[in-house]
Amino acid sequence: MASFVLLFLLAVTGGAVCQSSDSTEPMCYDWGESSEGAVSVLDGEAGSISCPLFSHPSVYNYTSAQSAGHNLFWYRLLEGHDLEQPIPYSLRLSRDRERLWLQPAVANDTGQYICMLRNKSSCSKIAMRLKVLRRDEVIRSTYCDLPVATAPTQELIPMQEGKTLDCPDLQDIAKVSESEPTVKWYYENSKCYEYPFWDKDREQQRTRLRFYTMLTTYQGLYFCTVQYQRRGRMLNFTRSINVSAIYPLRVRKEPTILHPTKDKVFSVRTNTDVRLACKGLLPLVLHNTSREIWWTVDGKRVTAANDRFSQINSLEKNDYGDLTEESVLVIEDFQPEDLKREFNCSVRNAKGFETRRAQLQEEVSLPTVELGCGLGITLLLMLLLFMIYHVFWLELLLLYRSWFGTDERHTDDKEFDVYISYARNSEEEQFVLSTLRNVLENVLGYSVCIFDRDSLPGGNLSESILLSMKRSRRLLFVLSPEFLAEKSFSLLECRLALYLQHGHQASVVTVIHRSVRKIPCMEVAQLRQASICTVTWRGSQSEPRRSRFWLRLRLALPVRPLALGRRMIDSTSSHSDLAALALQRAQRIRKQRDRAEQRRTTSRTSSTQNYRDRKTLSRGRSCVKREEGLLPSRRCSGCTGFVGQAEEKQVEHGVQTEIQQVICERTDRVTETDCNLTPDPAQKTNNPSFSPNPTPKSNILSSSSEPILARSYQETNERNSIHQHDVVSLKTSNEMISVRQREEIMPPSLPTENPV
Repeated sequence: MASFVLLFLLAVTGGAVCQSSDSTEPMCYDWGESSEGAVSVLDGEAGSISCPLFSHPSVYNYTSAQSAGHNLFWYRLLEGHDLEQPIPYSLRLSRDRERLWLQPAVANDTGQYICMLRNKSSCSKIAMRLKVLRRDEVIRSTYCDLPVATAPTQELIPMQEGKTLDCPDLQDIAKVSESEPTVKWYYENSKCYEYPFWDKDREQQRTRLRFYTMLTTYQGLYFCTVQYQRRGRMLNFTRSINVSAIYPLRVRKEPTILHPTKDKVFSVRTNTDVRLACKGLLPLVLHNTSREIWWTVDGKRVTAANDRFSQINSLEKNDYGDLTEESVLVIEDFQPEDLKREFNCSVRNAKGFETRRAQLQEEVSLPTVELGCGLGITLLLMLLLFMIYHVFWLELLLLYRSWFGTDERHTDDKEFDVYISYARNSEEEQFVLSTLRNVLENVLGYSVCIFDRDSLPGGNLSESILLSMKRSRRLLFVLSPEFLAEKSFSLLECRLALYLQHGHQASVVTVIHRSVRKIPCMEVAQLRQASICTVTWRGSQSEPRRSRFWLRLRLALPVRPLALGRRMIDSTSSHSDLAALALQRAQRIRKQRDRAEQRRTTSRTSSTQNYRDRKTLSRGRSCVKREEGLLPSRRCSGCTGFVGQAEEKQVEHGVQTEIQQVICERTDRVTETDCNLTPDPAQKTNNPSFSPNPTPKSNILSSSSEPILARSYQETNERNSIHQHDVVSLKTSNEMISVRQREEIMPPSLPTENPV
């Protein structure tokens, strides 16, 4: 473009300059050195230099210049010389029209060459540089070791279409060659291929290379080596062509703005630098590669606007010749009045033009400092809470259970909180009796069942253990190497616990006092698998009440909720006073039950005594009447005896039922089966000292129950004995009356006894 402007000025002003000179020789206008760059020729190969004055035929044409009387002269300024010298033409250096041929070029030809076009009235000249390269100075290709001095030319071939390639400078060589030149083609792609390329889509036709169907795999660098004859000498040169595939011409070639979309709104903030990005697709159009993307502000290009606006263009992707470019409009120190301006992004190529306006809205500024401080404080608090939970998670869980947990004593009828099983006559027995029991009962306030201490002698051992386990909310096992010894007491407890766990979903807790890893026992594995918690005793490390051993054990034991009322002063832990309050409440309930039962028993005893007195008085009157001779008939006496016996049996049965009910209500820890036991009538008749409700084998009173419950149980037994004695006496008197009645109705022939 610059050379075109220079040549245009030369044509306009050259004649005027010459006309203003009064000398016989016209003044020559010097355009300096050409901006097209130096011409490179390989040493030993043929090369040529074209005069830049004829690069634009619209300004200068060689044929028109000759008809106008202009002559073309060549000069050169060799390296190390100061004066221009005319070129002596020879067999090696010759001129053909606007070209200067070097056939071949040598290293001494390097220098500046000047072409001058002049006539009698005008003169103009321009210089250009020639550089002759040695073969070791040429950058060779990767696979094809062919030296090329000139840069490769670019050829674009649409995919699925065809094209014919000519070797560069071949037509000019054909004009000076004495015979038809020969061309040899090479193709470089992962290695160097010499024609033929062994495919049907590419074929060499004489000196040309024909592409029938262009594929993406045919892209790459092609080399052509030309040989020709000039004045009896064989000359050659090599040129390269870079072939690229582009999208077919039938594909839409109009440019498109990809971003921003039509409904896109840019959020901007005042008094800050704002960047508006525009992205466009610019398809390639053959024979016209001009395409661009730009911004306008109020209808003016950014380059013509004020200093606050600038744009930055960048290439994002080249997809077979179709370019995706991005243009960023930078607005420095955005002001509120800039919201009223019109910002447009535009794209253009040879096929069309598209523009789109950017919509702006002011962004509401957020209190970044306050948000940052709030976020920092929140993160700090979360980190602090995480650390607290990581360190004190056991205490937090216990506190949560204490406030929101459910007291199991209000939802079941079990007597004990914990049943402890351990290996007898071992180190674990001392640990259980001196440490574990003391802390659970005296410090934490749990009711503990130890079978050796809290069971009554006699009865079936398995049934007694099973009943004690059923009355406990947790089954705690202290594991040690001696725990599951053969035929041991603890082995029986372990198997019964596994039975309850599978059949009744009993809660099992295991405490490892000594390591049991080397014990090949299936019961130990099943017990640890069935347990809800496994705690390990670590000696002196676990002795403090705030150690992880006691905290984890409390999590596995029943809940003791926080009391909302008065707390005991002498409590030693957070649960001891709660247990004491619960115990006092249970004692008050039992006392109320005792008083109610005592009143009911007194009322039943008095009613039974009155009924017995009335029956005795009526029978006495009957005896007096019989002594006086006023005997009833057989039928009346039989009815009277039957009625008396039925009434006596009804009273007796009522008394027995009342006795059993009192015993069941007073001993609320006895199982339902034991409370429904009834005496054998035969045994009751033959054994006067028979007790209607003997103590069952599985009736085990807890040693942790208070003395009030023991005294209540003793008083109940005494009252039951009194009621039993009354029933026996009543039965004896009824039998005597029945004997007398039978004597009265006997036949006269039989001897009779007078009643006493």
